Amino acid sequence: MGKIIKNFSEYQQQYSSSIKNPEGFWDEIAENHFWRTKWEKTLEWRFDGEGSPEVKWFINGKLNITENIFERNYHEKKNQVAIIWEPNNPEEEAIRITYHELFEKVKQFANALLKTGVKKGDTVAIYLPMVPELVIAMLACARIGAIHSIIFAGFSATSLADRILDASSKILITADGGFRGSKEIPLKKIADDALSDCPVVEKAIVLKRTDEDVPMKEGRDIWWHDLIKSVGSDNEAAEMDSEDTLFILYTSGSTGKPKGILHTTGGYMVYAEYTFKNVFQYSEGDIYWCTADIGWITGHSYIAYGPLLAGATIVMFEGIPTWPDAGRFWQIVEKYKVNQFYTAPTAIRSLMAKGSEWVKKYNLDSLKVLGTVGEPIDEDAWNWYHDIVGNNRCPIVDTWWQTETGGIMISPLAGITPIKPSYATLPLPGIQPALVDPEGNEIMGNNVEGILCVKFPWPGMMRTIYGDHKRCFDTYFSLFKGLYLTGDAAKRDADGFYRIIGRIDDVINVSGHRIGTAEIEDVINLHPLVNESAVVGYPHDIKGSGIYAYVFCANLFDKEPELLEKEIKAIVNVFIGPIAKPDKIQVVSELPKTRSGKIMRRILRKIGEGDATNLGDISTLLNPAIVDEIIKGAKVVVRK
Repeated sequence: MGKIIKNFSEYQQQYSSSIKNPEGFWDEIAENHFWRTKWEKTLEWRFDGEGSPEVKWFINGKLNITENIFERNYHEKKNQVAIIWEPNNPEEEAIRITYHELFEKVKQFANALLKTGVKKGDTVAIYLPMVPELVIAMLACARIGAIHSIIFAGFSATSLADRILDASSKILITADGGFRGSKEIPLKKIADDALSDCPVVEKAIVLKRTDEDVPMKEGRDIWWHDLIKSVGSDNEAAEMDSEDTLFILYTSGSTGKPKGILHTTGGYMVYAEYTFKNVFQYSEGDIYWCTADIGWITGHSYIAYGPLLAGATIVMFEGIPTWPDAGRFWQIVEKYKVNQFYTAPTAIRSLMAKGSEWVKKYNLDSLKVLGTVGEPIDEDAWNWYHDIVGNNRCPIVDTWWQTETGGIMISPLAGITPIKPSYATLPLPGIQPALVDPEGNEIMGNNVEGILCVKFPWPGMMRTIYGDHKRCFDTYFSLFKGLYLTGDAAKRDADGFYRIIGRIDDVINVSGHRIGTAEIEDVINLHPLVNESAVVGYPHDIKGSGIYAYVFCANLFDKEPELLEKEIKAIVNVFIGPIAKPDKIQVVSELPKTRSGKIMRRILRKIGEGDATNLGDISTLLNPAIVDEIIKGAKVVVRK
């Protein structure tokens, strides 16, 4: 056990074993890793009761995750390429870094962090573009026992500051700028704006990427290249407890404040490597490419930790799929003979819209496995991906999982599990899903729909929300006793295969990124003319879900609606980032509310979807006539 599953009967055996004896199952897998001190007990847990949730895996086991990436396999892997870095500009030279070179760079930067005063248990914020130094920085933190908090380099100064302050990060690692397609992102300027509100930050380490002339604050800012000058690479990894924090990663929720999801060391390590090897069926010598940004959980688990623990060669790409043209992804696949390719349905839909001729220009015969992540994939996109990109011969692993789960939970194993368009299919070994009704009763059998929950802990799961354990319980464990609530609805078909239907809460999945509606509303309401707003999701051809904002302004004066819309988008861009800008904004004379003052969001959601045929009972509304008015002014074609 712990090796790659090779056929469907082996999957069934492992799955059965993992349910009958979870501790024994994960013990055998964890034995394949290097532990300084073996664990005394495999698991302690409870999902409800005082102080819940409480989950501990491999109790009192001592390790360092970077020793499992480097020292564990050093003699076999030292000369193998670990990272192939493909820059944004195809005319810039790519970089290949071997495991030996990566190890030396990680140890050197670990020593540099120690030199700045970072200690085990300190939190380091990382706000970098998709460059190799991002991986080096995160692994250097793990090496010395510092907690990394990586913040997507598309977030605004306000979002960056919020995350720095919430995690009390004493160091920020950033860059002068970053490249993204034809754009240059002024990361240092954004960081400076954020740091004006972040007295907790003692040092800002700045990587030179764009060669822009940026101000450096004396005593606080230091160039990366100056910091590592004369710093050696002799470094011994810090000893970590299995339950010591490895990283914090922020995700949006149904309330305004982003949640700092906390993952610990031992269980996350075991789960990330096991799921990577099995889902993608990685073989020695394969070239694996995940197109995600490391600022999201997909990048943490399936660019950095999972593949590197498995000794894989990864492609890391700085740019975007459509620049300089819509063939960029396929040009890279051909260039490096990529074997496993993992991307988001949003990217697939956007490239599908550009036409199949861009795919057919390139030789994609190296591809063995295609993967999707971040949101449910629709059947049309699945078929195009399978038929055109995979040339009808590559299995698609449609993976379902979350920031909170740490790793893939429901997915085909490539070439082993039967596949079905738009279905995530079956749970991985060790995962015990349940579909429940709104009262929390488990729905048994097949051909059923319900709220997706998980009955038993798995090693890679979150341990808490940083600094707010009560919120963790309230969000994920309070609704249904003894169950982890995913927030997603799903169906289970006649074969027992799972298909994710969508969110059950006020979270919109935009281009595979979860954004809380309350967070956007809070920002829109900052506009001086906006009294109140309501944000919902609606179907979007490329993004999966778009953002539809209904805005109530008591006094518009002579403000043109188009100008108001422009200002609202600008304010959201400033406070959250471009990813949260509303796609549609409708100014309304009133929001539909019940007599108790609650906004009837289901009505707004239906209108946004273009479906006014079944709005349900609106008699409880304070002013039912407002519904027809909103329908008439809707920014979509509404079917009545």
